[in-house]
Amino acid sequence: MNPVRLSGRATLRGLRAVGAVALFTLRGLFHLRPLRPRLLAAQIFQIGWLSLPVVALTALFTGAALALQIHSGGARFQASDVVPAIVAIGMVRELGPVLGGLMVAARVASSIAAEIGTMKVTEQIDALVTLSTDPTGWLVTPRLWAAMLTVPVLVGVGDIIGIMGGWLVGTQSLGFNSASYLANSWAYLESWDVISGLIKGAAFGLIVAVSGCWYGMASGRGAEGVGRATKSAVVAAAVGILAANFILTGLFFE
Repeated sequence: MNPVRLSGRATLRGLRAVGAVALFTLRGLFHLRPLRPRLLAAQIFQIGWLSLPVVALTALFTGAALALQIHSGGARFQASDVVPAIVAIGMVRELGPVLGGLMVAARVASSIAAEIGTMKVTEQIDALVTLSTDPTGWLVTPRLWAAMLTVPVLVGVGDIIGIMGGWLVGTQSLGFNSASYLANSWAYLESWDVISGLIKGAAFGLIVAVSGCWYGMASGRGAEGVGRATKSAVVAAAVGILAANFILTGLFFE
């Protein structure tokens, strides 16, 4: 077939998919009437509180490993004293939001896709439509807002724990003074470093929730369809987080 026709067809298909996901996201975000606080609170607990242990452990070990790597690399240039500053900036700007978002994506996107996909397979979503209830207000909106509200909090907690992981390694293994380590960490941080990381957290939370809800709603019939939707949701969330991180970093720090 004509290569131009094939490329045009693929482009149009991609644009239609982007438009459909954008409309799905906007409808989910602004479908607030009636507001259901109990559903929102339940999703905040599921997405936020239950994700805290894995995010905290990831941040702790990441901060500790980052301190070791920077000290080892900086020693080649007699610059090992910059460990506190680089650990703090690296965790707050990049590693905290990205790794926190990826951990939430692994746990939450799969859970959302599997739950909604199972509801579709068992015709519970069809039952909501039959009862003149829009599934978006029940299933999508609480998850989107819960993820946007809780992931920045998880990122903030992860930043603190990651810096403490670097402090622990620095003071116990690398010979840093505790007070001077914390003072240097605080001295080189700016408010925009923290704010930009929290904004990234909100964007990553939205990406995770949209991926889970979209693929859950589009799940095929049967166990195979639910499994495929779960896998696709995690992959889409992870790739979306990395792509959004690149775009937001360029916007914030160029």
